[in-house]
Amino acid sequence: MKVLQITGYGKIAENVEFREVEKPKIGNHQLLIEIHTASINPVDYKIIEGAMKNINKLSFPAPVGFDLAGKVIEKGENVTNFNLGDEVFARVPTDSPGTFAEMIAVDQQAVCQKPSNLSYAEAASIPLVGLTTVQSFQKAKLKSGDKVLIHAGSGGVGSFAIQYAKAKGAYVFTTTSTKNVDWVKDLGADRVIDYKKEDYLKIIEEVDIVYDTLGGDYTKDAFKVLKEGGSVISIAGDPDNETAKELGLNGLIRFLLKLKRFKLDQLSKEKNAYYKFVMMHADGTQLNDIKELIESNHIAAIVDKEYPFTEAIDALEYVKKGHAKGKVVLNMK
Repeated sequence: MKVLQITGYGKIAENVEFREVEKPKIGNHQLLIEIHTASINPVDYKIIEGAMKNINKLSFPAPVGFDLAGKVIEKGENVTNFNLGDEVFARVPTDSPGTFAEMIAVDQQAVCQKPSNLSYAEAASIPLVGLTTVQSFQKAKLKSGDKVLIHAGSGGVGSFAIQYAKAKGAYVFTTTSTKNVDWVKDLGADRVIDYKKEDYLKIIEEVDIVYDTLGGDYTKDAFKVLKEGGSVISIAGDPDNETAKELGLNGLIRFLLKLKRFKLDQLSKEKNAYYKFVMMHADGTQLNDIKELIESNHIAAIVDKEYPFTEAIDALEYVKKGHAKGKVVLNMK
């Protein structure tokens, strides 16, 4: 079968290549899924470029890709919730990537039946951004009536998060560029801030939750608009100590992160706030909750572009530019 593999750290075009490998063998609790579509996430090109090697150093050649939609073609002896021919979607576990391929073996606990009202391309766009958002807002204890700031509302995570927060009854602020203002409003955001014309720091105050998808100064500035006792949930800032331990980072790296995080910890104490860096995990049960929201029309899948699998390198380069509205999907068929 054809797969895309990482051959080394560095520039995308120079460090990935297509190869032919044997069909995967499945364990007793696994499904063999024929992949119809796979979506690309920023973490994919970051892994290729080596940005994640302090967390998980690769042995080359290495598989790439986490999101998929496809069909079950084999199942292990102890699989009880799926049948051959089932249409499914999944975010595969972090320690076993490889959805940029024609087939993959996946533990049944990471898999869910595909939403009946989505195409394969739409379904593949959901798992990582959906699970990241659900797990982030769980940490923040999101409830109806909360005021939430979601950065980068037109991105893959942002476009899902706006819809999810609105489905849970929140009042949503978001930031985006001029060309995407109307589009993001249509997703349900209550107040869209055009960052090319407006300064969100002068508009927003006393929000319950900031969902930080950008990192850098945005993480620190989150505390300027946060109410006393609020929550800053980040998927792009520095890991908190608890998450660093969960990631298996050694003591030296955790110490260096603590030094780097000094200002962040200080800001958090001043506001009596909760700061959490979220590294999402695969979860088929949570995917089923997302599936129900999709089938009840509370959340729509947002696909920016589709590429044939043979143009996966071009697709990765496009995602890296950061201009996608929603998700970018590879078609294996």
